[in-house]
Amino acid sequence: MKGIKGILIDLDGVLYVGDHPVEGAQATIESLMQKDYTLRFVSNTTQKCKKSIANRLSAMGFSIPEEFIFTPPIAAVAHMKKTGKQHCYLLTTGDVDRDFEQVCAQDTCAKKDYVIVGDAGETITYERLNAAFRYLMEGAELIALEKDRYWMAHDGLSLSAGPFVQALEFASGKTATIMGKPSRAFFDLALRDMGLQSEQVAMIGDDIITDIGGAQNAGMRSILVRTGKFREDTLKNTMIKPTHIIDSIANLKNFLCPALIIH
Repeated sequence: MKGIKGILIDLDGVLYVGDHPVEGAQATIESLMQKDYTLRFVSNTTQKCKKSIANRLSAMGFSIPEEFIFTPPIAAVAHMKKTGKQHCYLLTTGDVDRDFEQVCAQDTCAKKDYVIVGDAGETITYERLNAAFRYLMEGAELIALEKDRYWMAHDGLSLSAGPFVQALEFASGKTATIMGKPSRAFFDLALRDMGLQSEQVAMIGDDIITDIGGAQNAGMRSILVRTGKFREDTLKNTMIKPTHIIDSIANLKNFLCPALIIH
């Protein structure tokens, strides 16, 4: 993996699982920063705004600047600014709505420009899904902040936004615009911010489809970790083949030397 100057790193399942940092993850990030790699932290997390994510990482012992974090809401905001449309219905939870405050007018307007779906957790109800469906049938566009199938919660695998996005697609006949991984636009947004070309960047993730597949489609090399949502049977049953597989991000320090050293 010669010529690598930048690294995209997934958060949930790579740096931490639930509320616990992956052993050795903090030391690895510190080592990468000392070696002057350009780092960006890309996550499909859609329950917390960017600032809350940065605060949570800090509480776990990670020293990661907020501006280095890229999430689907950030990509969605960029998309909405281009279109100039701002009436939206957010099917989300947590404080992620704060990322949309400058571009998304959540008002009582009967007609919406967008239905924006993220991981809404237990707030996903028939009533909310049906409201989203009706807005779509009245002309709203469907934006999926992410379309992951599941994620690793503190108590085990849990449904993510993907199944609900697909239900709305099926019912409305519309196709969602995906803002998070594995969207090419999402990876391109991070690359532009890094000032690097895709062949100069490697992606580290625990999801074979969104992390590894998405990165490879964007022209990057990929490193799959066996933490978080990683499942051996999923790896065996997919055509996607990561460039490398390591047990955890803690193994990256040895892996980078000398293969990824910048000259």
